[in-house]
Amino acid sequence: MKKYFADDCIFADEKGRVFYKPKLIADITPLPAGYSGTINIENAQSRIIGNTAILSYDADETETIFGQNLKARYHVTDTWLQRNGNWQIVASQAHRYYEDPAVGESDPKKFADFIGTYELAPGQTRSVIVEGDKLFVERNGKKEELLPETSDVFFRKGTEGRILFRYAATGRVDALIDRRNNEDVIWRKIGK
Repeated sequence: MKKYFADDCIFADEKGRVFYKPKLIADITPLPAGYSGTINIENAQSRIIGNTAILSYDADETETIFGQNLKARYHVTDTWLQRNGNWQIVASQAHRYYEDPAVGESDPKKFADFIGTYELAPGQTRSVIVEGDKLFVERNGKKEELLPETSDVFFRKGTEGRILFRYAATGRVDALIDRRNNEDVIWRKIGK
């Protein structure tokens, strides 16, 4: 494996870490006892321009941890350079595809607490409504279902982040929290 990475390579993984060759090689270790895994390459595309080749592909990982199966999908782009007759990776970047969490159980009895209009700034509002046994958030005519991850944490299909409802000391919901990458955008509740 070492021979495929140039001594001056830059490798950025799905966690945002940047490695140079010595650190990258040191980070590649066997899986612990009880773990196994495979990575299948799919949807590979390449471009060769002179002595440079770019390879872009999906890496579908299956990992088994003491009999429990986990799956993850990544997209990787490798840049290869031919020097002195040898092709080596000089740059590689990976990111993990977003996948929605499993849908959990909601508590429809709590929906009445969540219903209302929430304001981000003057003129910037969104509404939470209920239709049947489903909860929705609506803004500028666009309605999205809030799927439960737990009874108090919701997500929108295909959208990173979570929607939470904050309870004030009075026991009433006073805000909708739009949490993105652990940063909160607070929408104050202004009416039913």
